[in-house]
Amino acid sequence: MQTMDIFAELESNVRSYCRRWPAVFSKAKGSVLTDEAGNRYIDFFAGASSLNYGHNDDAIKVRLLEYLASDSITHGLDCHTVAKREFLTKFHKVILQPRGLSYKCQFCGPTGTNAVEAALKIARKATGRLGVFAFMGGFHGMSLGSLAATGNKMNRAGAAVPLTNVTFMPFPHGFMQAFDTIEYIETVLSDENSGIELPAAIIVETVQAEGGVVIAPVPWLQRLRDLCDRHRILLICDEIQVGCGRTGPFFSFERAGIAPDVVTLAKSLSGYGLPLALVLIKPSLDVWQPGEHTGTFRGNQLAFISATAALEYWTDSNFQAGIRKREDFLGVFLTGEIQPLDTRIGVRGVGCIWGIDLQALGQPDLAARVARRCFELGLVIECAGRGDSVIKLMPPLNIEMSLLDEGCRIIRQAVIDSLLRPPSI
Repeated sequence: MQTMDIFAELESNVRSYCRRWPAVFSKAKGSVLTDEAGNRYIDFFAGASSLNYGHNDDAIKVRLLEYLASDSITHGLDCHTVAKREFLTKFHKVILQPRGLSYKCQFCGPTGTNAVEAALKIARKATGRLGVFAFMGGFHGMSLGSLAATGNKMNRAGAAVPLTNVTFMPFPHGFMQAFDTIEYIETVLSDENSGIELPAAIIVETVQAEGGVVIAPVPWLQRLRDLCDRHRILLICDEIQVGCGRTGPFFSFERAGIAPDVVTLAKSLSGYGLPLALVLIKPSLDVWQPGEHTGTFRGNQLAFISATAALEYWTDSNFQAGIRKREDFLGVFLTGEIQPLDTRIGVRGVGCIWGIDLQALGQPDLAARVARRCFELGLVIECAGRGDSVIKLMPPLNIEMSLLDEGCRIIRQAVIDSLLRPPSI
């Protein structure tokens, strides 16, 4: 076994996840990771929701191997290719058409932040307005435009330049649940003395994932859609982490019965962890001039192949029923086995994204200690939310029920161990 020193010696200080999980991973299958020493870890992280269908899914892998063996196009910019045509056709047939959604598809650079950048640009171009409203607790990416719409001060500090043209509005969470946040936005827009101009767009995550698994209520989302309509503001739904089935339906906004003007997708869109991002734009807003927003890797052919194969999951009603089954299990386990450990523990979630909120326990490093203990016991999991005080559960959507149960019991043991163990000084 080789040493890990090479990473500290040659890799930038910016590395993060590897500091939380001190192992050299070598293999992965389904919902299990294996390190080079042969240690097994259940995966409740799923590549930050990039692996909703698990690691190395067999059906998707076969399609990739067949494509590679055929000497087909692997890099195509935005040229017409067979792989792209098959993806567009299937995405329209399986996802958009059954939901009554009419969007143009824009392939931007291959990561989520690229999609957000493109969404913000098209909103400003289509409306002729400059400003954007985002929400406290929201996360939209790490490049300058998307970072400007991200609330976390540590993330924003990495920009090293002013981040402008975004106004943050309250999200219904914590203290901000005590007043009508939509009415507040309405007042800001209607009051000629508010000092805030009409924005081009409002960008929202219907579930704030990095923000600590904070779920926007359905009536709130519906009122937000209505507000945008009345003020001629474009509604952008960021589905990058909570889309592709993470909350149950393919799009997280489906539960509210709304249709955004612009949608951003990435992460699990490719189905296999390959880079692929997509912006969905209402046809009337598709005012781009040819080449006005480009990217060398906006035509990831292998990702088109894997994404097309992954869409087969969405033709299977048993798959969607399986997500609901796992949602029910997580809800029952967390409220029945974790919350009783301390009445101050909060639990919230939907689909296969859940949070265990430890903030009220008054130990700033408690969630980090729980996550570390989980890793020692064989579970990969991360923290989120204000002060990283929330344990965030994001297992693959098709994780075996036995592994889901085993992983949850590891969390329970880790919480017990961490509550008994005094904080490090």
